[in-house]
Amino acid sequence: MKVIIMCGGKGTRLREETSVKPKPMVEIGGRPVLWHIMSIYARFGFKDFVLPLGYKGEVIKQYFHDYNIRNTDFTVELKSGTIISHPGHVEDWRVTLCDTGQETLKGGRIKRVAKYIDSDRFMVTYGDGVADIDLHKLLEFHKQSGTIGTFTGVRMPSRFGAVRTDAAGKILSWEEKPVLNEHINCGFFVFERRFLDYLSEDENCDLEKEPLQQLAAEGQLSMYPHPGQWQCMDTLRDSIKLNELWDSGRAFWA
Repeated sequence: MKVIIMCGGKGTRLREETSVKPKPMVEIGGRPVLWHIMSIYARFGFKDFVLPLGYKGEVIKQYFHDYNIRNTDFTVELKSGTIISHPGHVEDWRVTLCDTGQETLKGGRIKRVAKYIDSDRFMVTYGDGVADIDLHKLLEFHKQSGTIGTFTGVRMPSRFGAVRTDAAGKILSWEEKPVLNEHINCGFFVFERRFLDYLSEDENCDLEKEPLQQLAAEGQLSMYPHPGQWQCMDTLRDSIKLNELWDSGRAFWA
């Protein structure tokens, strides 16, 4: 089953890093967050990836073009230019990299790589979020739902404390950073192939707007409630937090 990982955005809230690289290439523990996301899928046997590229897509292309050399020992015969790779551990992933336009929104990017989707069902996620998600449970939930699409929802803690007062302003309760009741969309989608009919190659086709809104209106969209942890890399603060988790051995997604 193909896994599409969105890699085209500009990451404007992480300009400290994304002025020179696309957001999926921002590193956690010396590896791009994109590699960490792919590793989550590979752990469950999903190793066939399609990467729709946009902003600084050439950086991602170069990374995978040189992947074997980066991760194995090799010998160079200088006179002939021959490179001899020596056996080493390299992931058995298949990665298709596709230019989908600098300004194209996510729905348009998916439609533009449709020619590489050769199965009746496919997965999609964002190129900046990691989770301790059980993808087999997600897939089974989607199959049981009978809907065209399923997204993963997660309850996140508030960044702020919450208080409850009476009419006179007296504090009745104080809770520091409570977990919100509402679920947010954290990606990790599963779609039936016919979802492609809801998309267009127009660069203004945004996944979260008309396509998913139409699915929801037709009763064809389900939410898998993820009970565990999720974290995106949206800001420098997020990047620091994810690296601290990795460096301390507390990387919940690994």
